[in-house]
Amino acid sequence: MIQTLRYLLAITILTVWHGGAVIVSALLRVKHREGGVYDRAQRRWGRGMLRWTGVGVRVEGGEKLSSAPAVYIANHASFIDIWALLQELPGTVRFVFKKEMNRIPVLGLAMRSMQHIPIDRKNLSAAFAAYEEAAVLIRGGISAVVFAEGTRSRDGKLHTFKKGPFVLAIAAGVPVIPVLCEGTFAALPKGSMTPRRGRVTLRIGDPIPTTGLSYDDRNPLSQSARAQLVAMGAEPVETPA
Repeated sequence: MIQTLRYLLAITILTVWHGGAVIVSALLRVKHREGGVYDRAQRRWGRGMLRWTGVGVRVEGGEKLSSAPAVYIANHASFIDIWALLQELPGTVRFVFKKEMNRIPVLGLAMRSMQHIPIDRKNLSAAFAAYEEAAVLIRGGISAVVFAEGTRSRDGKLHTFKKGPFVLAIAAGVPVIPVLCEGTFAALPKGSMTPRRGRVTLRIGDPIPTTGLSYDDRNPLSQSARAQLVAMGAEPVETPA
């Protein structure tokens, strides 16, 4: 009960505090820049959530990370994935997120103000238009984080990938970097509001270049990223033969 209350207090207080700062900055037309108010606010939000809930993060393969633009492809088993990625990924990082989150008070407006990219998963043409918008931002110097499964896993396993994230990486001309979020499902599975104290791990994969690739290469690119996640320890869902 106490841990649940800490979680609810943390997400309410930190979202209003840091989200409010972002919204005010956007209203004042504060420019986006690496390390600026928008980057600091989201990093502090993620770090604050981890501290309030007693979750630590260990990074393996951190030497592969840089502030150069990339598309990070991560598994998605828990909200903790988001907090950990915000705390640990360098440079200016923005998430591709489902547009339904726009309806969340404060958080939705703050995410739009920070230029995170909403995706309408039910409208394929709108989704690809959003990916093109994201590609423009990436070419301008940011990195994007995409949960390629499209939603949180209900069982902690690695489910089927969407193709859009890999089309995005090819269009932006930046490497794909697989990231395995390990231990996050056990710490806070979907539907739970009681994070377990402890430590989770981010395993950073090898960058996969996209130079010279075309739209037709999206499937092999997806397979390469998935293979790395499985090799790093992700448990894939078995598909029928």
